[in-house]
Amino acid sequence: MPDLPEIVHRMLEGETYHPPVAKLIGFRLTDVGPGEARVVLEAGEEHANPMGTLHGGILCDIADAAMGLAHAASLKQGETFTTLGLQIQFLRPHWTGELVADASYVKRGRTISVLEATVRDEEDRGIARATSTVMTLRDERAEGR
Repeated sequence: MPDLPEIVHRMLEGETYHPPVAKLIGFRLTDVGPGEARVVLEAGEEHANPMGTLHGGILCDIADAAMGLAHAASLKQGETFTTLGLQIQFLRPHWTGELVADASYVKRGRTISVLEATVRDEEDRGIARATSTVMTLRDERAEGR
């Protein structure tokens, strides 16, 4: 069974690879602690939608990654989790440049937790805000996840 907090910290230190989706999209974990994480993306033209602005799915990906890594960093040995729901609001358009997604808990429960993430641009303007509901899995429910 993976030790998720250890894996997350090894990613931060560059001792292990980021998940394949991070490589595909181009984001990286830059800070993490129990219940907190920061993901950074240098948004480029390859991330654009047909109108030329940053695709909303990319914003969703970096917010989701930050929230998932924040929760993963707080789990105990043998625990994993799954996302039950994800919601995002787009606050303003973005084209290219650095984006930072910061995530933390709204409520940490024994089984069900809620996290939030804010995505900001280089000028510290809010680009998107997301929430995620996650379920911590233990014992046989955590097997193979």
